[in-house]
Amino acid sequence: MKKLNELFNIENDTVITGIKTNSRDVTKGDLFLCTMGVKVDRHDYIDDAISRGAGAICVSKDVGSKSVPIIKVKDTNDIAPALFQRFYDHPEDKLTIISVGGTDGKTSTATIIQTLMGDDICGYIGTNGYGCAEFFKDTNNTTPDSDKLYGYFQEFLDAGCKYVVMETSSEAFFRNRLDYLSFDSGVFTNITSEHLNTHKTFENYLFCKQQQFRKIKSAGFAVLNKDDEKSYLPMKSASNAKLILTYGKGDDNDLVIKSFSCSPTRTEIAFAYGGTSYEVISPLVGDFNVYNLAAAVLTASRYVPLDKCLRNISKINIPGRYDVIDEGQDFTVVVDYAHTPNGVYRLLSFARTLVSGRIITVIGQAGERDAGKRRTVGKIVSDYSDLCFFCYEDPRNEDPVSIINDMIQDIEKDNYTIIVDREEAIKAGLNIAESGDMVLILGKGVDRYETIGNEKIPFNDEEKVKEALKSI
Repeated sequence: MKKLNELFNIENDTVITGIKTNSRDVTKGDLFLCTMGVKVDRHDYIDDAISRGAGAICVSKDVGSKSVPIIKVKDTNDIAPALFQRFYDHPEDKLTIISVGGTDGKTSTATIIQTLMGDDICGYIGTNGYGCAEFFKDTNNTTPDSDKLYGYFQEFLDAGCKYVVMETSSEAFFRNRLDYLSFDSGVFTNITSEHLNTHKTFENYLFCKQQQFRKIKSAGFAVLNKDDEKSYLPMKSASNAKLILTYGKGDDNDLVIKSFSCSPTRTEIAFAYGGTSYEVISPLVGDFNVYNLAAAVLTASRYVPLDKCLRNISKINIPGRYDVIDEGQDFTVVVDYAHTPNGVYRLLSFARTLVSGRIITVIGQAGERDAGKRRTVGKIVSDYSDLCFFCYEDPRNEDPVSIINDMIQDIEKDNYTIIVDREEAIKAGLNIAESGDMVLILGKGVDRYETIGNEKIPFNDEEKVKEALKSI
């Protein structure tokens, strides 16, 4: 709890029990902060917040007299991070914060770092939720808004964590969610064109990605993929940290990937680090996960002993990333979050090295997101699959048929079927699978819902796959 005069330079000493930006979340004694969303102006919900017990309102517009104190500031969005920092007594200063950025691999790399360090001392925030050994909870965004973020930090402190590894999305920097936060270290995986619906140009996207490294403390360090030519030099040049550590196949890297060999269930990796050679077995598959593991080892070993990191490799589990579903069928079924052109290409290319039979892919593309990548994803899926089914995937307020039509624009092969309903598309893909085939259900991973219109409808790919397999 805080008094108003501890949060603002005013004389009012009204006690504030919490700060909320959604009127539906307001409880008695909360300060309702009227931020401006992409589509929502929270000033429109002041009366609702008061009816729910708000003890004060912070605004950036004239709203007239109300029954509770009104504090007017120039920009509610701009002050939000600092306001939450003050309310929670700066929990970010009591934690070591590791940021993970990149177009692909953020969730995997961040999860691996937490696993290598130990979830008893390291919390995780990202696409799959937030949590540590004591708890795990869902989130709405990869990188939360400040009204949630600093509360999460406090929860980690209360659970005994000393470190937090968090995925930092380009949209979070674009929306100024991380303006008041600095990082102790930053990890970058790769960069390809993505989220151009928000950033408009690749140059704008790159600039937002570079923000991660401008915000690293000078005494911290950056971990960069030297094999990713598009990101290495831009992130290195942007880094405020003097120490730059690199990973890749070249002998001039701090961690050198010497060789690896993949099977359907594991990867044997040889790498050199600190003048010593190591051989490890990872439960993750695919060359992309070799890079994710390399980045994680290089990062985590700066905070905990390397031998602890190596021991914990066997414990790695990343929900929604190459999840093999086995209900006794004689073909392979994989659920994966891959949805970007690069992510889909890498997964399909890897799958081709494993499969004796056909690759059957079920996929869609999100509505109200980067429409420019749809035709690219569609062509990649058709080119690298034997059969594919295009369906909806979080269409939001777009027509799902229109989205699918975008996806098929550049397809040259006659190997696809349009089944708009995702559940029916999954069933169709599984029903035609034969011994030795691999069915890939892509785009959603562990997501628990589909967004259709403005409504979130419960839906989980893994559950739908298991239900369908039992009826085959």
